[in-house]
Amino acid sequence: MMSESNLATPAPTATDETDSSLQAQPLARITRDGVEYTLLGTAHVSRASVAAVQELIGTENFDAIAIELCDTRYRALRDREAWRNLDLLQIIRQGKAGMVAANLALSAYQRRLAEQFGIEPGEEMKTAAELAEAQHKPVWLIDREVSTTLKRAYRSVGFLERFGILGGLTASLFERGEVAEADIEKLKQGDMLQSAFSEFAEQSEPLFRSLIAERDSFMSARLREESAKAQQFGTPVKRVLAVIGAGHLAGMTREIGVQQDDPATLTQSLNATTPPSQWPKWIGLGVLAVIIAAIAYTFTRGAHFGVEAIKVWVLFTGGLAALGALLGGAHPLSALTAFVVGPLKPFRPLVPVGAVTAAVEMSLRRPRVADFESLRDDVIDWRGWWKNRVSRTLLVFLLSNFGMVLGEYLAGIRILSKLI
Repeated sequence: MMSESNLATPAPTATDETDSSLQAQPLARITRDGVEYTLLGTAHVSRASVAAVQELIGTENFDAIAIELCDTRYRALRDREAWRNLDLLQIIRQGKAGMVAANLALSAYQRRLAEQFGIEPGEEMKTAAELAEAQHKPVWLIDREVSTTLKRAYRSVGFLERFGILGGLTASLFERGEVAEADIEKLKQGDMLQSAFSEFAEQSEPLFRSLIAERDSFMSARLREESAKAQQFGTPVKRVLAVIGAGHLAGMTREIGVQQDDPATLTQSLNATTPPSQWPKWIGLGVLAVIIAAIAYTFTRGAHFGVEAIKVWVLFTGGLAALGALLGGAHPLSALTAFVVGPLKPFRPLVPVGAVTAAVEMSLRRPRVADFESLRDDVIDWRGWWKNRVSRTLLVFLLSNFGMVLGEYLAGIRILSKLI
C-alpha cells in the first residue's frame, strides 16, 4: 500500500509527446512517486519503432530501460541458439508439449510478418537492451512469462471458446498473404498476442483481460517494483524508459496512475495460475468406465457380441490414434505403436498415447542439432512443421492424442448403440 505521504501527493499525470521527431509514435509520460516513466508504444516488427527507440535513448538521459519481455522471451531473442538446449523428451513427460507448440506458433506468426521487411521480430526490444547495456544502464524485464499468460487465458474461457484460441493459433500458421508495411504500423493499435487471435480476443472479455489488461497491471506493477528496489539499494531512479507494445500504452498509463496495492503482492497474484479444471478429466474417466462396462455387458449376451465390441474399441481407438500419428508425419513404426497402445488406455489412464508414440518417434528419428538450430525458421511455413524433427515430434504427440480421444468417443457411441 502507498504511504500516507504518497497518498497526499498530487495524482500522477500523463502527457502525450509531441516532439516532431517522434510525433508519429505512440508516446506518453507519467510521473509516479517521484519517478517519470516514458512509455513508448511500438509495433514489434516495425522499422519506425526501432528508429524511435534509438532516437529516445540517444537524445534523452534515462536511469533505466524497461522492455516488454519476460526472461524466457528475452533469452530467446538474445540467444538464437537457445532452442539447442530444449529437452524434448522431458517436455513431453511434463505435459508441456502443447505449450511449446503454442509458443512456436506465436513465434512463427510474428516472424512471418517481419520477414517481408528484413527486420527481426522484437528488434526494437533488442535494440533497447543493447543501447542500455552500451550506456551501462540497467535493463528491466517487466512482462509476465508467456506460458503463464497463455495458461491464464486458456483457463479463463469456456470449453467452446478454447477452440477459438486453438483455432487462432492454427490459422496463424496457414496465413500466407502479403502484409503492407502500413498495416504493420497499424499493429501499434494492438498487441501481438491479441493480434494472433484476431477478432476473437476482442469479442471475449475474459480472453482480452488475460492477454492485455492483466499484463497492463503486471507491467505497471513491475515498473513500480523495480523503481522501489533501486531506491532501497541506494541507486535512485528518476527517469525510466519503458518500451512496450502500443496496445498497452493507454492501459499502463492508467494503471501506473491508479494502482494502490503493493507492487510485489500485485505481481504475485497476477502470476498465479489456477489448477486446471478437474471435470474434463473426471468426465473422460467416467466415459471410459461406461464404455468398459458396456463391453463387459455385451459378453452377457454372448461371446460373439463381446468380441465384436472389443473389435470396435480396438479399431476406433487404435486406428484413429495411428491415423493422427501419420498425419503428424510419424514413422510407420511409431504409427504402429499408436495403434497398439491406443486401445490399452483402460490400463494406463494417466499416460497419454501421444507420450509413448512420441518417445518411439524420437528413438527412430532422433532430432539432430541442425533441427534445433533451424527450428525457429522452419516453423515459419506450415510445411516446415513436418520437415523439422523437433516440431514433427510435437505434432505426432498432439495428433495421436487427439485421434485416440476421438476414437474413444466414437467407439463408445458405436458400442452403446448396439445395446439399445
